[in-house]
Amino acid sequence: MSESSAEAVAEVVASAAAASAAGAAGSWRRATGLAGTAIGVLAAGAAAGVALERMTVGRGMRRKARLALDSAGPYGTLRGTPGHATADDGTELYYEVDDAGPDQGPNVSPRRRRLFGRKAPAPVTVVFCHGYCLSQDSWHFQRAALRGVVRTVHWDQRSHGRSGRGVAQIRDRVPVSIDQLGRDLKAVLDAAVPEGPIVLVGHSMGGMTIMALADQYPELIRDRVVATAFVGTSSGRLGEVNFGLPLAGVNAVRRILPGVLKALGQQAELVEKGRRATADLFAGVIKRYSFAGRDVDPAVERFAERMIESTPIDVVAEFYPAFTDHDKTEALACFRDIPVLVLAGVQDLVTPSEHSEAIADLLPDAELVLVPDAGHLVMLEHPEVVTDRLADLLTRAGAVPAGATVVGYGSTSSTAEPR
Repeated sequence: MSESSAEAVAEVVASAAAASAAGAAGSWRRATGLAGTAIGVLAAGAAAGVALERMTVGRGMRRKARLALDSAGPYGTLRGTPGHATADDGTELYYEVDDAGPDQGPNVSPRRRRLFGRKAPAPVTVVFCHGYCLSQDSWHFQRAALRGVVRTVHWDQRSHGRSGRGVAQIRDRVPVSIDQLGRDLKAVLDAAVPEGPIVLVGHSMGGMTIMALADQYPELIRDRVVATAFVGTSSGRLGEVNFGLPLAGVNAVRRILPGVLKALGQQAELVEKGRRATADLFAGVIKRYSFAGRDVDPAVERFAERMIESTPIDVVAEFYPAFTDHDKTEALACFRDIPVLVLAGVQDLVTPSEHSEAIADLLPDAELVLVPDAGHLVMLEHPEVVTDRLADLLTRAGAVPAGATVVGYGSTSSTAEPR
């Protein structure tokens, strides 16, 4: 993105802040449509940046294409046994469990044999934690690959997906913190995995949630966690991320963003209207900050768009400040004695791969995997790579037999479907 484009986006955000301060209803309505687009970037974890060329394509044509992709895409359709956990502030947290199938001996299914050989996995539970403005469905490909092979738990973070709105945020106006998310994960583990070994897998905010769990419950990591995967995440210093913008654009956005976020959170209904009105531009933003390659299945792109756009704008604004305060570098020491996978897309603009390298530097025995031509949603863009490395992690943890491989599973080509 050019410096002039970045400054233009910053100007849009500034105009929204000015409109809020003035209190002019007409100006606010005009500004929130544009500001909703700018803040929509945050829904992908970024600060600004748009694909303006999308505006040259007919709006009606793009709307029909989105509807067609919604009906045709198989992604996010997997469901398991539902359950509910209660956070320490009373928030209801939704999770689903996929149980492992029975040991089939020499007649083990081809998919299980391809993943983990002929022997049945050990009684381990793999717990998946999703990222900011996503849901448990973001692990669609990995869930499909492991289904029936090993017990898995998929849960929605507070105020995301099917979980309840954060009680402390609504009732007591308490800011969201990464520490709170760590306690939420503890509540889910108590309800869904009360005993037995655990493998923790976290993407972006989900990885930060795992670090917060370790910071507050180090004995749980020591006694029960047998492996951990950190995917596209960070242990701190997120305030220094430039989101692929030139210096002038970054500084402008950082300067005015706090006031804009506060204003948008107070005008959620108007912002949502503006967000819907600029859905086409919003889709370009999501693509830029979610994926790096050009051959991603359009249905996968639309799947990511649906997850992100379903997150209310007040939740987007509510969670964002927590990332600036996030610093769980010291908590990484809890993972030094277990197998760890650290994986990131080389072209991730949201949590740059340098943050994953920093995590790996503190965990010298961890496996570091940097995926070329991959953005922030690497588990959707290159699912076969992520699934393969997760299978290997489970093997190294002793959760499955040696010789695990994943071949030809998890492609995002338009003709591929989960089996």
